[in-house]
Amino acid sequence: MSLSNVFILAIVQGLAELLPVSSSAHVVVVEKLLGLDPSSPPMTLLLVMLHTGTMFAVIAYFWKQWRAAYFSTAAAFKAIAVRLLIATAITGIVGVAIVKVLERTALRGVPHAEIEDLFGHLEFIAPALAAAGLLILIAGLRERRLRAAARSDSGELTLADAGIIGAVQGLCLPFRGFSRSGATISTGMLIDVSKPRAERFSFALAVVLTPAVVAREVLRLAHAPPGVATPAQGSLQSIALLSVLGAVLAFFAGLVALKWLSRWLESGRWHLFGVYCLVAAVGVALLHSRGF
Repeated sequence: MSLSNVFILAIVQGLAELLPVSSSAHVVVVEKLLGLDPSSPPMTLLLVMLHTGTMFAVIAYFWKQWRAAYFSTAAAFKAIAVRLLIATAITGIVGVAIVKVLERTALRGVPHAEIEDLFGHLEFIAPALAAAGLLILIAGLRERRLRAAARSDSGELTLADAGIIGAVQGLCLPFRGFSRSGATISTGMLIDVSKPRAERFSFALAVVLTPAVVAREVLRLAHAPPGVATPAQGSLQSIALLSVLGAVLAFFAGLVALKWLSRWLESGRWHLFGVYCLVAAVGVALLHSRGF
C-alpha cells in the first residue's frame, strides 16, 4: 500500500462518501484500476480509517446546526432521538432482511461467501448507480418545479417520515453504488420534508450508523480467512501510519464535499448529482465490458 494509493483513495473516499454519488462504487472502481485487493487486511484497515475521517468531518460540519436544531431544548433532543432510533432500527431490519434473502438465493451453496463478494462486481454497481441517479434526478427536478411555484421550505420531519427514510437507508446498505446520502435526502424531499431538515437528518443518521459499519469492518479484519496474508509487525506499523494519514486527508476532503453538497442542495442544483450518477453508471458498465 503506497503513499500515492492512500492519497488517491482518501480523496476519493472523502469526496464521494459525503457527496450523493456513492463512495463504495467509486472506491471499488479506483481499487480495480490501481490493482488493489479490497479484501486484504491492509485495505480493510485503511477503509475503516477513511470512514472514521469522514464521520468526524460530518460532526465538525453539522455541529452548529445540530446544536441549534437538536440540542436547544430537552423536548427538541427527545424528538430527534426518537426519530433517529426509529430510523436506525428500521434501517437494521431492512438491511439485514435483504442480506439474508440474498445469501439464501444468489449466494446459496457458496462457502464463506459474503454480500461484499457479490456487490463488489461492476455489473451490479452500474445498475445501483443508475437507480440512485434516477431517484436524485426525480427529487431534484420535482423540487425545482415546486420552488418555482413558491413552495414553503418548512416541512417538518414526522415519525412516519423518519421511518420511511430509515427504510430507504436500509435498502442502500447492501448495494454498492446506491448512494446512502443521495437516497435518504432525495426521499426526504419527495415526502415533503424541507431540504435543510432532510440534509441534517440524513447525516445525523450517518453518524449513528458509521460506528456500527466501522465495527463490522474491524471484525472482518480480525476474522480474515487463513488464506489472506497478514502483514508483519513492522509493515503493520507502517500501514497504520498510512491509514491515519488517510483518515486526516479524508476528513478535509469530506469538509469540501459537504460544503459542495449544501451549496447545490440550497441553490436547486441537486438534480445534477443525479445526472452525474447516471453518467457514472454508464462508465462503470463500460469498464465491466472491458474486463475490469
